[in-house]
Amino acid sequence: MGVEAAHHSDHQAGRDVICHAVAGASAGSMAATFVCPLDVIKTRLQVHGMPTGQRGSIIVTSLQNILKTEGVRGMYRGLSPTILALLPNWAVYFTVYEQLKGLLQTHEDGGELSIGENMIAAAGAGAATAISTNPLWVVKTRLQTQGMRPGVVPYKSMRSAFTRIATEEGVRGLYSGIIPSLAGISHVAIQFPAYEKIKSFMAKEDNTTVDKLKPGRVAIASSISKILASVITYPHEVIRSRLQEQGQARHIQPKYAGVIDCIKKVFRKEGFPGFYNGCATNLIRTTPSAVITFTSYEMIDRFLRRVVLPEKEHSRDPPKSDGHDKPQQGDRGNVGDDDKTSLRQLQTQSSKGGTIPVGN
Repeated sequence: MGVEAAHHSDHQAGRDVICHAVAGASAGSMAATFVCPLDVIKTRLQVHGMPTGQRGSIIVTSLQNILKTEGVRGMYRGLSPTILALLPNWAVYFTVYEQLKGLLQTHEDGGELSIGENMIAAAGAGAATAISTNPLWVVKTRLQTQGMRPGVVPYKSMRSAFTRIATEEGVRGLYSGIIPSLAGISHVAIQFPAYEKIKSFMAKEDNTTVDKLKPGRVAIASSISKILASVITYPHEVIRSRLQEQGQARHIQPKYAGVIDCIKKVFRKEGFPGFYNGCATNLIRTTPSAVITFTSYEMIDRFLRRVVLPEKEHSRDPPKSDGHDKPQQGDRGNVGDDDKTSLRQLQTQSSKGGTIPVGN
């Protein structure tokens, strides 16, 4: 029975990983495609700042300018590396986050992680994700901003961008902006504890458990936590985008020597508001993105579990008793704790639909 139970446990764990990864990547891709035009505007505002003499809505004007000069294709620049980055982003984040949670969780009581432990797990997973996917975000930034720099030789495709950056700038070019990206792990360190607390509050209000919250309530919790984390940590995105964008122009000295130099020059030229260029656009992008991500995640995950990868019926049946063995009270308590821990892990995994790219 022990071997069979272990085999079922491994099968269940593998099934959970597949369902979460496929649902997460699919939901993230749908959200990224929907809000890509806003992402392009946000990135350009981060890099080039607010246009002078601007009248009317900056978002509407920017969309009109992109359509006029670059067509519909210009609104979706950088979408390919964004979607491509989502796959390793989810795989790395899920794996590292769950491993760190397992190391931090006390095996005696199987209780929930504290806020500090949640922050450590989220930050560690965020750092691993940032390091593994940074080259893809560099390519995305370059593709989204090259339309505003007529003096550069444009990249023809994502592959062209990778090849040229690696050849012309080396590893340093692919990992430009990595320091502010690592600083950006503070984003998830704020977002996830806030998300968990908001969900707990909503569950108490609805007189239910966290794992039974309706998708609409989950979307509201994810949106609030995402907006809160975005506003607090947004300046690092401006610094990162500017460092990632420079280097494409040939025979032109880079504008910023590093992170500190970039911070000084942005503050000297644009003041404190310069660190929040594109923030309003980012918030408008964040809310529908979170709603789309979490709602589609829930639906896709349920579809996979019920239709594509249904759990075997016999695995749900309790082991037959021969009439001699009686379940011990302590054993029932342990099983209950394991079930609760598994529910919390699944619930925490579903919370990560809003971080796709993490901090981007």
